Amino acid sequence: MRDEESLEQKLEAMLTVALEPISVEELADVVDANAAEIENLLRSLRQEYLDARRGFQLVELASGWVMQSAPEVAEWVTKFANRDVSHRLSSAALETLAIIAYRQPVSRAQITALRGVNVDGVVRLLEQRGYVEERGRAGGPGQPILYGTTELFLDRLGLASLHELPPIEEFMDPVETAIALADELSSRVDAAEVN
Repeated sequence: MRDEESLEQKLEAMLTVALEPISVEELADVVDANAAEIENLLRSLRQEYLDARRGFQLVELASGWVMQSAPEVAEWVTKFANRDVSHRLSSAALETLAIIAYRQPVSRAQITALRGVNVDGVVRLLEQRGYVEERGRAGGPGQPILYGTTELFLDRLGLASLHELPPIEEFMDPVETAIALADELSSRVDAAEVN
């Protein structure tokens, strides 16, 4: 008969050192246990950590389970993580990644049209980092490559699926604001031409 505490200890140890999320099946295979038993233990551990208000939590993501810092300590984790900023994405890369996430599948030409600048280098960088991947080809002239986000992208954002992305409307001004701005700019141009 298996010692349940020992099994929990093994799961904690593996999840603590894992660089990427681990599926229930992988964990079950390593500890030679039933996947349903492992899933129940993981859910129990997750609740135990939440109840104890630990600085970390156990989270189920798109590609498996992972240990991550608790949202309540995000400010301090961010301060710590920003001490070495060499792996951060530029604003151009973040903008491109947002377009791909919300418009996927999308071609480089479509991204370029939305951003107003060539995105070839940025898309290559995002592919190299594993955040985006080819999702097929569009019909029509040249059959351009279509891009979409990866499980790694979801994992890095702490999401189980794209449906958990916040609505794009949260980041945009209302249409009325854009129309008013366009009218104001148009009237300024007209006034400048008269003078």
